[in-house]
Amino acid sequence: MSAFNKQTELPETRARQWLTLVGRKRILVIVHTVAYGKRLLDVLSLFEADFRVQVIFAAPPHAFGDEVPRFLERMGVVALPWEEVTKMTFDLALAAGPQRVGDVQAPLITIPHGANYLKRVLGVAGPNVAGLRRADLMPGGAPLPAAVVVPHHEDLDDLAGSCPEALDVARVVGDPAHDRILASLPRRDEYRQALGLSESQKLVVVTSTWGPQSSFGRLETLVPRLIGELPATRCRSAMLVHPNVWSGHGAWQVQAWLARCSQEGIGLVPPFTDWRSVLICADWIIGDHGSVTLYGTLTGAPILLASSPEQEINPASPAARLARTAPALSPAHSLTDQLAYASAEYLPEEYAAIAARITSEPGRFNRNMRKVMYGLLNLGQPAHAPITPVLPSPPPLDSWTTGGQENSA
Repeated sequence: MSAFNKQTELPETRARQWLTLVGRKRILVIVHTVAYGKRLLDVLSLFEADFRVQVIFAAPPHAFGDEVPRFLERMGVVALPWEEVTKMTFDLALAAGPQRVGDVQAPLITIPHGANYLKRVLGVAGPNVAGLRRADLMPGGAPLPAAVVVPHHEDLDDLAGSCPEALDVARVVGDPAHDRILASLPRRDEYRQALGLSESQKLVVVTSTWGPQSSFGRLETLVPRLIGELPATRCRSAMLVHPNVWSGHGAWQVQAWLARCSQEGIGLVPPFTDWRSVLICADWIIGDHGSVTLYGTLTGAPILLASSPEQEINPASPAARLARTAPALSPAHSLTDQLAYASAEYLPEEYAAIAARITSEPGRFNRNMRKVMYGLLNLGQPAHAPITPVLPSPPPLDSWTTGGQENSA
């Protein structure tokens, strides 16, 4: 065999000669960022124990991709180099973001990386719902995906206005985080015990998306209030900060900015940790226009909004309705009084209506998503109903404060 032939057979031949199981359907998982990767994990559970498929991971270049190699390493994943992936063919590809997906030779399924489609893209003329624009679904003139999965049938209205040709491949499947949170709500007491909370202690969970208008941009004023106004013996706090903040500024910088929090016993939840069990434990949520705050409507916890910039919110989304419903955090009144007000004004039926807009297929994401994926793979589905697993218990809150191993990793 000539050197030329050896070269042209890479990477396919080189990879195959080391495999024990060959002839599998190959599924490429495109992990742009930690946030996207965590979203895709719920989907990948649907391939467990199916020896007919081989899952392969790759991480294309991305502005918030610095932490992806460590995230994949913690999962036991060895990702293929992107330049090799672009020379290969796959039976299916999964992505929660648009960058470089046109480089891949495979039928592509796109999924939203958060709850619904909450944000608008500023400075863009015409339809500008992030995630549903033609630029998101067909970046750089790439072909339409094989399937565009959305959580709610009303999302098809936005899609019709922004990329109508994608309606033919749109599939309403539901929301995996929604379903896992609902399945796990009965374990709230167990999660609270795992966090180290006593029965009498209350938990305030601060949530933040990324960007200048997020609640993270207001922590300079909020942190002193959490430390100085909440009774330390009766109330604990935890912060859920979007992975893009960690990636954009670096873990050292985020921890340095929030060092006072960990010194005062406020748990800064690391970006690789599953945030959903912590959210379930909340007695109050202080948040913004991001997905985690919206998922908080499932928990029964009253919500205060530290930030809800109208210009960044998709007016047709449940985030817009939440912004009209939840009280706004005020600098003029004590934090304890405002939390008490949020509890007194909380109407479960109002928040249930907002939560219902997250998905029109509650509890059915796994069933619907598996049907879409196996249909594109031309494989029969496994002969068992897919389950929605409950969330694992979180580590103790004190492991994320000063001296905690996770916080210093």
